[in-house]
Amino acid sequence: MLNLDRACAPNSAIDRNADASPEFGHKLAQTLAALVQAARDFSPATQASSLGAEDVVITHLINALKLDIPLFVLETGALHSETLALLERTQAHSRAPVRVFRPDQRAVIAFVRNEGQDAIFKSQALRKACCDIRKMEPLGRALQGQRAWITGLRREQSNARAEVPLLDASNPALAKFNPLADWTWGDVWHYIAENQVDYNPLHDQFFPSVGCAPCTRAVSLGEDFRAGRWWWETESAKECGLHVKA
Repeated sequence: MLNLDRACAPNSAIDRNADASPEFGHKLAQTLAALVQAARDFSPATQASSLGAEDVVITHLINALKLDIPLFVLETGALHSETLALLERTQAHSRAPVRVFRPDQRAVIAFVRNEGQDAIFKSQALRKACCDIRKMEPLGRALQGQRAWITGLRREQSNARAEVPLLDASNPALAKFNPLADWTWGDVWHYIAENQVDYNPLHDQFFPSVGCAPCTRAVSLGEDFRAGRWWWETESAKECGLHVKA
């Protein structure tokens, strides 16, 4: 459940952002239909959750609909303490099973030994190598045997995601549902407020996007949603690989 004291505090993420668009009702109905379709026509399907605002909304909807869709979290070994605490609460309260995938510890240790603790700041290649170890390899395990996965991608998040479809069936072996594709940031927070959804307190601290702790910072007024992710790199490079088409 949502911490109401936190939500009602001045400058909470809800206080700043909860403002539904005029078409919110239609968008919600479309989202519900997409989730039902995923469970009915693409089983087994799973939700990929970073425990960000979009993902907690999707998890809440899956639980409310009592769909047979488990979720998984990539616990990279570099997440914020706030994210880990939310993971524990999600495991405790979610009707849908919560699976946690971690990187191969031997690969992590070898990478740090060979490249150093701050390798991600040295080059884009090293940063992506870190993402490969901590995210991409565990993602591959998480998606084994699945016919579809569900993400919190929205068109509003970045230029690179501006054409995200509700359903991406370009890979016949693994469909990708983006049920919040046309939701606004205000829609997301309106849903969280209306349904008292528990969320990551980093959002209250101006983190619209939450990833690994070394790779994420708060954003300033006027910056876009993804400005706090890998902020030392160019805009075109700001993906870890999870949502990049081959």
